[in-house]
Amino acid sequence: MPYRAPLKEFRFLFDHVVGLERVTSTDRFADATPDLVEQILTEAGRMCEEILAPLQRAGDAEPARLENGVVRTSEGFDKGYEAIASGGWVGMSADPAHGGMGLPMAVTTAVNEMMSSACLSLQLCPMLSQGQIEALEAHASEALKDLYLPKLTSGEWSGTMNLTEPQAGSDVGALKTRAVPDGDGTYEITGQKIYITWGDGDFLPNVVHLVLARLPDAAPGTRGISLFLVPKYLPTEDGAPGEPNSLRVVSLEHKMGIHGSPTAVMEYDGARGWLVGEENKGMAAMFTMMNNARLGVGVQGIGVAEAAYQHALAYALDRVQGKAGGTGTIVEHADVRRMLAGMKAEVHAARAIALMTAVATDMADATGDAAWAARAALLTPIVKAFGSDTGVAVAQEGVQVHGGMGYVEETGAAQFARDARICTIYEGTNGIQSMDLVARKMTDGGEAAFRLIDEIQQGAEAARPREEALAQAVWDAAEALREGTEWLVSRDEMQDRFAGAVPYLRAFARVLGGSAHLTSALAGGAGRRALAAVYIERLLPEHAALLAQLRAGAGGLFALSLDDLAAA
Repeated sequence: MPYRAPLKEFRFLFDHVVGLERVTSTDRFADATPDLVEQILTEAGRMCEEILAPLQRAGDAEPARLENGVVRTSEGFDKGYEAIASGGWVGMSADPAHGGMGLPMAVTTAVNEMMSSACLSLQLCPMLSQGQIEALEAHASEALKDLYLPKLTSGEWSGTMNLTEPQAGSDVGALKTRAVPDGDGTYEITGQKIYITWGDGDFLPNVVHLVLARLPDAAPGTRGISLFLVPKYLPTEDGAPGEPNSLRVVSLEHKMGIHGSPTAVMEYDGARGWLVGEENKGMAAMFTMMNNARLGVGVQGIGVAEAAYQHALAYALDRVQGKAGGTGTIVEHADVRRMLAGMKAEVHAARAIALMTAVATDMADATGDAAWAARAALLTPIVKAFGSDTGVAVAQEGVQVHGGMGYVEETGAAQFARDARICTIYEGTNGIQSMDLVARKMTDGGEAAFRLIDEIQQGAEAARPREEALAQAVWDAAEALREGTEWLVSRDEMQDRFAGAVPYLRAFARVLGGSAHLTSALAGGAGRRALAAVYIERLLPEHAALLAQLRAGAGGLFALSLDDLAAA
């Protein structure tokens, strides 16, 4: 089934739910007029439908491979990437001083979702470049910016992030990669990094790696980590790719999904690198890229969910099976209708949360308001975890809608489930995102969370005259979330917080989604109201069970000894 860009959904959410006009009314983003945004979304949607979507199955059937040290990419990916780069889609939110469009992150988020729906394996390449651009804009020297940002922003060169090592996964502080000063302002980088997405590609003239490494005599743990820019080819004076640097792709991982995306093991053997930011402050610089990527990964999950939903709906509208009224197709069966309605409601909620996060980021950038920055920080782990969980759940439901045919690779339904699974793992597992939410994001005593809950309840109060039942359900859920948050911030024992972190994050997302659906019901027609009822009546009640898990604490988990956990 051909992919169709959900342009009406983006327009509706921008205009009626997330308040894009607040962003475009600032001086920073005043050029992003409604007409311009409309043109951008339309052109990006056309590219995704006509150029990227046909590459989805090819990337799965013909994975990237390593041949004699050269990464050979899937057929057609070179043309697809050329369309992305030539259209300016890599540098949408980048600084115009280096060739970017300077668009709001909210618009970039919409385009990234469409690209993820069309071909996730290929979209991973520009997404990582976008994160690197943001990190370099914030932390690199002017010389590095002038040399690298125009190439990265145009998409001529691509960027990666190198954190993980065989012994240092989530515990980044355990890394062993070394950086030795050369005495001329550069450093020799030596070590091995794993899981490097788009570590190389045969259509990329140069690949710019951001590598975490440790200087001699640096402190242990994350306090002693620095960040370095290490290009595959050393640029010449005129900025062209010059001599090869001392690095190579050792191997490519054989993965469950995203086969078209080369995931490399990288080896650095005295490779020449340049310091980004200050010595021993590498994690702060890398977090700029990681936070960009966490929003991006949540959006990837939503993109896969949208594509899986469209695929399942098309099948359900065509498949005749059993005794059903109306069209005679399986969409007339109540259980199939339940699955499809739930899938659509989940995608709408997750998409709204992603755009809320992007709008908060834009407002923080445009105004410098600490409250907006706090909101963006609070929402980032939520959108990463809930967006990627939604991708997995909706893709799995899509397989179920197909029945036995969903388990057959030729239908394409299984690929969505396989591709989406990585989104819950990389850029910090969803458990780590949840721990971040209940720990670092609550150091303000929950102030940012309570402020958001207040707004949700105010919106529900305003909705009562038109939607009493739906409004009451959202208000009650928000009040339960408030009480859960109060319990959470009162816990000094972090294990109690961490034990309930995942259910708390999901409960927060459920309430945010309910609020977005309620707003949509007020602004839209009967269809919007019906979809809101599906979410609020059938999915939102999950928040109560999740918050009960939050309050259970850690004691019961650790009451199980290791012997108790052992297999029989």
